Amino acid sequence: MKQKPIINILRGEGHELYRIEEFDVLQVPYYASLISAGFPSLADDYLDERINLNEFLVKNPTATYMLKVRGNSMEDANIKDGAILIIDLLLEPEDGRIAVCYLDNTFTVKTIRKKEGKLFLEAANAAYPAIEVTEAMSMKVLGMVTFIIMKPEVQ
Repeated sequence: MKQKPIINILRGEGHELYRIEEFDVLQVPYYASLISAGFPSLADDYLDERINLNEFLVKNPTATYMLKVRGNSMEDANIKDGAILIIDLLLEPEDGRIAVCYLDNTFTVKTIRKKEGKLFLEAANAAYPAIEVTEAMSMKVLGMVTFIIMKPEVQ
C-alpha cells in the first residue's frame, strides 16, 4: 500500500502549515546502553528494538500538524528560523506552554501567559515585546507545540 505524503494545506505570509494524513513508518535503532556524549558501538549487544518515531512524536495523528517556522521571535526557546513544529490540536492551552495561534489573520508561535486576568502572547526573544490579547483582536489558539525538530547548528 502506497503511503500518502505530508500535504501542504495552507501557505501564506511566509508560513507553511502541513497536515499529516498518513505516516510512513520510520523506525530507527534504539540502544538501551547509556552514553554521556558519544555513539553506541554497533558491535554492542544492547540493541533492544527499533523505535517508530511516529508513535513517539505523534499522540493524535488526525489532530497533528506541522508548521515550518519563519523568523526569530522564539529563538531563546530553541525555536529558530527553519524549525519544524509538531502541533497537537487536541491539547488544551495552558499558561506557560508554547502555542500556535492565529492572531489577526497571521500565524504566530508564542508562549501563553496569563497575568492579572489578562492574556499575553510572549516571544522568547528580548527584541520582541509581549502581545496583550484584547477583545478587539481576533485570536484563536490552533494547537500546542509538542516537539521542535531542528538540524543542529554547525560551529
